[in-house]
Amino acid sequence: MTIYSKITGTGSYLPPRRVSNEELVAQLAAKGVETSDEWIVTRSGIASRHYADDGVLASDLGVEAAKRALEMAGVAANEVDLILLATTTPDHYGGFPSTACRVQAKLGITSHCAAVDVQAVCSGFVYAMSMADAFIRAGVHKNILVIGAEIYSRVVDFNDRTTCVLFGDGSGAVLVSASNEPGILATKMHADGHQNEILHMDARLSCGVMEGSGFMYMDGQAVFKQAVTVLDQVGHEVMEMAGVQPTDIDWLIPHQANVRIMQSAAKRLKIPAERVVITVDWTGNTSAATIPIALDTAMRDGRIKSGQNILMAAIGGGLTWGAVLARM
Repeated sequence: MTIYSKITGTGSYLPPRRVSNEELVAQLAAKGVETSDEWIVTRSGIASRHYADDGVLASDLGVEAAKRALEMAGVAANEVDLILLATTTPDHYGGFPSTACRVQAKLGITSHCAAVDVQAVCSGFVYAMSMADAFIRAGVHKNILVIGAEIYSRVVDFNDRTTCVLFGDGSGAVLVSASNEPGILATKMHADGHQNEILHMDARLSCGVMEGSGFMYMDGQAVFKQAVTVLDQVGHEVMEMAGVQPTDIDWLIPHQANVRIMQSAAKRLKIPAERVVITVDWTGNTSAATIPIALDTAMRDGRIKSGQNILMAAIGGGLTWGAVLARM
């Protein structure tokens, strides 16, 4: 019997603190950084974002999203046998113990469950979904929690208006389970390490001391140019793999980085604007968490229905990019 993987539950969580453009502009002005609500909205489409309180960790956000995904699926936490957690802002600098292990402990899941972090920056969720699909199809695991959890408010430079206004904190999760019917139809991952300089964080440990900058750097124009090209290419790749046409796609959920990137990608993919799920206007860019947050939002407000085809595509630092085509 053929084993398929299927999304059986979704969940998301945003920290309670909402920061509007007006509030952020006032905070930046006090630091001598000039920007405006109009400047932010025109260039990104973002009107607000959420910030985690001091002491809150990526694992805390991930746990809340995971609980909601498990509740929707009707699956107990101890039925999960693998946690794949995509993050660029792990609980511990250096990445260990993994944030996935912290989530496992906080959910009370026992040692029958494996847990590992996935680092592909904003593409982390689609990378993790590709891995989950492969593990389930191979019969290795049956219930996999795939989580994106980020706290970017701690790694952006608030003296750099080109990046600090774009990012927010949040988490999203899906439960991917073994199924007798097709769910995830196709996945594809890519990377090009030759372009690492256009989006990176130049921080490293040396003898217990951090060297370089602990703030992220992004060449916005270069990333924009790459994004609209590769999202189109990888979107067509997974559609071809699954034997579907753009007209068969019910919803496009791209990485929520910038409204203009999403609109350009949709146009190239020949998917109408009304079939693009957009949440960046009120969440900001939450890196690996953007797609699962948008997916959960559209699931819970009724836009996404059983049997519909969902195309998810992302690009992130590395450079990395990828796509997942799933039937709900």
